[in-house]
Amino acid sequence: MKRSLGARTLLYTHPVVVIGTYDRNGKPNVMTAAWAGICCSSPPCVGVSLQKPRYSYGNIMENKAFTVNIPSEDHVVEADFFGMVSGKDTDKFAVSGLTPVKGTTVNAPFVDEFPVVLECRLLHSFELGVHTQFVGEILDVKVDEAVLGPDGRPDMARVRPFVYDSVKQEYYGIGKLLGRAFSIGRDLKG
Repeated sequence: MKRSLGARTLLYTHPVVVIGTYDRNGKPNVMTAAWAGICCSSPPCVGVSLQKPRYSYGNIMENKAFTVNIPSEDHVVEADFFGMVSGKDTDKFAVSGLTPVKGTTVNAPFVDEFPVVLECRLLHSFELGVHTQFVGEILDVKVDEAVLGPDGRPDMARVRPFVYDSVKQEYYGIGKLLGRAFSIGRDLKG
C-alpha cells in the first residue's frame, strides 16, 4: 500500500550542476542547482530553474548566457559550498580554490576542474511560481580528455557525477551499470 506524502519536489534523482555566470562588472560567479535537466534534443537545450532573489538569476537575465558545469564526486564539498553562500557577498572561486575560465562561445565562466561543461545561450525563460525556468540552447559541450572513453565519448564511470536527494537533502554517487538503454527491454517488445 502506498502512503500519500502530498505535493512536493520528489523526483529521484536530481542531477547536481553548477551554473556559471558573470555579474555586470565581469566578476565570475557559480551557484549549485538541482532543478535542471535536458529539455530538448533539437536544438539541444537544458532547463535550469532558479529563484529571482538568487544572484545568478540577475546575471543570466543581464548576459543572456550561462554555463552548466557537471562536478565529479571529487568536488562534492565545493559544489555544496557554492549553494550555501551568495556571490553578492563571497568570491566563491577565491574561497574554493577552483579556477574560472571564460567560455569560448558564450559570455559566462566555467569551472576548469569540473569534467563536463555546457555553454548555453538563453533561449527562453518562464516564470513558474517561485522559480523561473531558464532554457539554454547548448552551443558547445566541453569535456576533459581524462573522462573520455575509448570511443571518444564521455564515460560516466570516469566523470563520476553525483545526484541530490531533495527529501533527505543528501548527495549520492551514481551506482553500477544496469544495462544498455533501448536494449535490455527488447525481450518485452515482442
